[in-house]
Amino acid sequence: QVQLVESGGGLAQSGGSLRLSCQASGRSFSINRMAWYRQAPGKERELVAAIADGGSPYYVDSVKGRFTISRVNFQNTVYLQMNSLKPEDTAIYYCNAEGTIALNVESARKFASWGQGTQVTVSS
Repeated sequence: QVQLVESGGGLAQSGGSLRLSCQASGRSFSINRMAWYRQAPGKERELVAAIADGGSPYYVDSVKGRFTISRVNFQNTVYLQMNSLKPEDTAIYYCNAEGTIALNVESARKFASWGQGTQVTVSS
């Protein structure tokens, strides 16, 4: 199993900033993709930003130019820097990681893990 622990949520004023962190831990794993999702009350969970090996970061249109996703591979950590926050950014933010876990020297299995979620509240 690969566990994800998030931190950095909280309360911010409109126009303010917050930085979310998510660190993965476990044994014999490698991560191909890390991402941030969010879910607001009464809405479906949506992909906010993602960063994959060898690819360009992805951002949902509503956060482009305001949010930045970054990853420190040797620390198995992903960050989401959120600037110019808006009340509509209020949601629970979830970290997601996908990759493989080595079962032995010859085989591995895929995994997808989720963090516990961290609340972000932006006041107007």
